[in-house]
Amino acid sequence: MASSAKLGFSRLLQHNLMQLCTRRALLHTQPACLSSFRSSKELQPLEQYPDIEVLHNPPEWKYVERLLPPTLVPAPVAKPAYPSGWQPATADGTAEGYLVARTKNHMVPVYLQTRFRGERRITVVRRIQGNIWALEQELREVVQRARNGKICATRVNELSGQIHIHGDYVDILREHLKSKGF
Repeated sequence: MASSAKLGFSRLLQHNLMQLCTRRALLHTQPACLSSFRSSKELQPLEQYPDIEVLHNPPEWKYVERLLPPTLVPAPVAKPAYPSGWQPATADGTAEGYLVARTKNHMVPVYLQTRFRGERRITVVRRIQGNIWALEQELREVVQRARNGKICATRVNELSGQIHIHGDYVDILREHLKSKGF
């Protein structure tokens, strides 16, 4: 009984495999059948299409405008404290000689990059303007204090305005930059 079940299963498998092969061959020989571009109707003369009237400033346009996404991220509402812990930027960078600009969503640009399947973690500080070497020295000191005096590896990219720090120090650096007003 078991051998007949195996024989029936193998015949069913062969039949399905043959159907799949013939479908695949059909797809490769007639690719235009499944394409919406090639199978669509040709362009008709303009007289066959309905007339349209273009209105530049109708009163109904306000209902469409509210559905469109905003072009800019709105400025945050000023509050004494925010529940999420977010703080607006207060420093302009003139006293320190450098500026870490916020992102378009008003966030501090400190990110974590993982490489080699999560084995290597690199903290990246982006959008740096001004004296990037002074900021790198300051951030290195902050990270070394967090590591109990151990030396950390850093890399500075002046052209793109980025500092790469070996290790996961996103929270430490983000809080340090917020405390400085960036």
